[in-house]
Amino acid sequence: MTSYHFAEFDGKKIFYREAGVKSAPTILLLHGFPTSSHMFRNLIPILAEHYHVVAPDLPGFGFSITPDRKTVCYNFENLTKVIEKFIETIGLGRFAIYVFDYGAPVGFRLALAHPERITAIISQNGNAYEEGLSEGWNPIQKYWKEPTEANRNALREFLKPETTKWQYTHGVADASQVAPESYTLDAVLLARPGNDEIQLDFFLDYASNVALYPKFQEYFRTKRPPLLAVWGKNDPFFLPAGAEAFKRDNPNAEVKFYDTGHFALETHAEEIAREIIDFLRRKLTRTLVA
Repeated sequence: MTSYHFAEFDGKKIFYREAGVKSAPTILLLHGFPTSSHMFRNLIPILAEHYHVVAPDLPGFGFSITPDRKTVCYNFENLTKVIEKFIETIGLGRFAIYVFDYGAPVGFRLALAHPERITAIISQNGNAYEEGLSEGWNPIQKYWKEPTEANRNALREFLKPETTKWQYTHGVADASQVAPESYTLDAVLLARPGNDEIQLDFFLDYASNVALYPKFQEYFRTKRPPLLAVWGKNDPFFLPAGAEAFKRDNPNAEVKFYDTGHFALETHAEEIAREIIDFLRRKLTRTLVA
C-alpha cells in the first residue's frame, strides 16, 4: 500500500508518497509542472510490487510546505538542493530516477552532482535537447530574452484552470480516460495565494536548464546510465525528437512512444509500468553490482 508522509528539514515540509519494500531497489519519481506526486497514483502500486518507490512533491507544488517567495528564491538550482536534502533526510542510497517535465532537469542535475547514486533513468516526456522543445515554448522563451513585466504577465495564461485541463487532454485519443480530479487538483493548488508568482519565477529560470543541456548530454555520453524514454508522442511541449536524441549520446538508450499527450500516465500507466519493469529487470542487476 502507498503511504503518505512529510520529511521536515530547514524549515520545509516535503510531502511524499512511498510504497514497496524498503530493501528493494529504489525508484525516485520526480513530477513536473503543473502537477505533483498525484500524477503517479496509478503507477506507484504497479512498480511497488517489485521496487521501493518514493515520489515527493517539489517545492511550490502539491502538498509540500515551503517558505514564502519573499524569503527564498524559487529556481531549479534550489529545487535540486531541496531534493538532495530530502534524499538525505529519508535515507536513500542508490536509486533509479523517473523524470517528467520539470522533474527532468532536477533529476539530471542530481545525476551530474551524484552520478554514482543513479542506477538508471526513465524519462517520460522529460527533455534534455533543444530539438525537443516545441513552438509551445515560444512565449516562455520570449520572456527569457526580454524579462519584462508584460512578458511575465502574458504567461499567466499557463496558470489558468482551462489551460491545465488542456495540458492533460491535448493529444489524448479519448479524453474521457483522463480522470477529472487530476487537472482539478492541480488547478486548485496552482490557485493558492502567491503560487502564481512562484510558477512565473520557474518559467523564467527554466532557461538555466536549457543552458545545462550540453552538460546533461555529456553525462549521458560519458556515464552511459541505463536509459529508457517513454514518451507521449502527441505532447504539445516536448517533441518526439527530444526522446530520439537520447540515442545520439547514449546508443544503448531505449525509446518507446505512446499515442497520447503530455501526461502519458493518465492513459497508459499500465503499459508504461510494464515497460519500466521489463527494462529494469534487464538493466538494473548489472548496474547495482557495477
